[in-house]
Amino acid sequence: MHVTTNVFFVESRALNTPITRARPGQRPLLFLFLLSLALLNPWVRGDGVGYYAFARAPLIEHSLNFEHDYIAANTSFREARLDEHGQPKQIFRTRTGHLDNHFTVGPAMLWAPFLLLAHGGVLLARALGSQVAADGFSGPYRLAMAFGTAFWGFLGLLLAFRLARQYAGDLWAFLATLAIWWASSLPVYMYFNPSWSHAHSAFAVSLFVFYWHQTREQRSVRQWFVLALIAGLMLNVYYANAMLLMILVVEALRDYSAAFRRGAGTGAAVSQRLAKHSLFAAVTLLCLLPTFITRSIVYGNPFESGYASVQNWAWRSPYFLAVLFSSEHGLFSWTPLLLLATAGLVLFKWREPRVGTPLLAGALAFYIFIACYPDWAGISSFGNRFFISLTPLFILGLSVLLARAAALFRSQRAAVAAACAVLAAFMLWNAAFMFQWGEHLIPPRGPISWSEMIHNQFSVVPRQLVAHLENYLFHRRDLMRQIEDRDIDEMKKQSQP
Repeated sequence: MHVTTNVFFVESRALNTPITRARPGQRPLLFLFLLSLALLNPWVRGDGVGYYAFARAPLIEHSLNFEHDYIAANTSFREARLDEHGQPKQIFRTRTGHLDNHFTVGPAMLWAPFLLLAHGGVLLARALGSQVAADGFSGPYRLAMAFGTAFWGFLGLLLAFRLARQYAGDLWAFLATLAIWWASSLPVYMYFNPSWSHAHSAFAVSLFVFYWHQTREQRSVRQWFVLALIAGLMLNVYYANAMLLMILVVEALRDYSAAFRRGAGTGAAVSQRLAKHSLFAAVTLLCLLPTFITRSIVYGNPFESGYASVQNWAWRSPYFLAVLFSSEHGLFSWTPLLLLATAGLVLFKWREPRVGTPLLAGALAFYIFIACYPDWAGISSFGNRFFISLTPLFILGLSVLLARAAALFRSQRAAVAAACAVLAAFMLWNAAFMFQWGEHLIPPRGPISWSEMIHNQFSVVPRQLVAHLENYLFHRRDLMRQIEDRDIDEMKKQSQP
């Protein structure tokens, strides 16, 4: 929270106004966020069991004993990990005797203030006679977790909006933020699956990119320290975010090159830069102590991630095209608006090379990393969920593209009308697609049939959407149980020879 508070009072170089002051576009975004809270789905499921366990177990049991998390998990998670007696299978024990939990600890760090408040409220309620369980699984805890996820996700959107408007203006930054918010994979992991890490990752990357951008011209020692704190949070939340450090690598190469070209005073300039970069690296590593400590406790080795060895990754034959265009959760095939956003990021690189080149390099490094990952499709995923981390870059790219496209129209009114129509079409398409995925009208895992998907978009979804939305809003528990049952049936079908 200290890092976040620091950034809230950073002065905008382009606008020279503090972030806490209201600006056009922020209030409508806040209003829409408040309305969207009706979509919160406070359940812990799948990967979210592991992420949430790092928050619940220390809070309630003061340890990293995840047995209760395994036992209380959703059915598909339990069936794979519990024996016939309802106890965790021995194969899921690590050499330290702990249950395997390879998920990151960063989301638990960001949930902590919300869960502490919930826990205090539950204990107070119990002291007054309430029967609500103080076990970390009852409604107040899950609601606090879900709200925390949505809060951090929205804060990431707000920071991305503030960055984008410095290059595209309030109007186009607002429309781009709104469009990426609802026409990408983000809504699934901000509302429907809030116990996963992706909304937190979008926030952490937004915070890093925002603060890097605000301090890029002349970064003091204190600012390097704060940037390292943010980088540490970003890596604690999601390991793949390490690829975004390529932003600093490109910046450093440019700075060292400029120092050597100047000649006079080269040694002193290089030494100063080395000292600041060393400080950044040291503080970042220090901030990774939560990860190192939890890995050491769970696995007996602070550097054991619990994931597949990098030796088994597809370094020699990356899935470059599949990641983008496959029917199995391809980035552009499932969320096509991100293709326009990526084109805008390339355009931004040519228009503003000092800012755009490092950002594009970070995005490319992230893309290559995911293309080499064995589970590049995300197994059960809406779209390619890994790229939610790049939300601020997509918002910046789309806002720049919209501003550039607006110049082709005779009037701004016509440009706005055209942009709203196109973006609304993308958002409606994405909403219908998310409905198909959530309702298992298409397989949540593996490739899908595009002909079936398109047929559903126009024939099935319009007939079912209203009724299912009512169930989601007012009978959510029963609906989630039905979705879980369908997911189990789907997994059984896929496991059959």
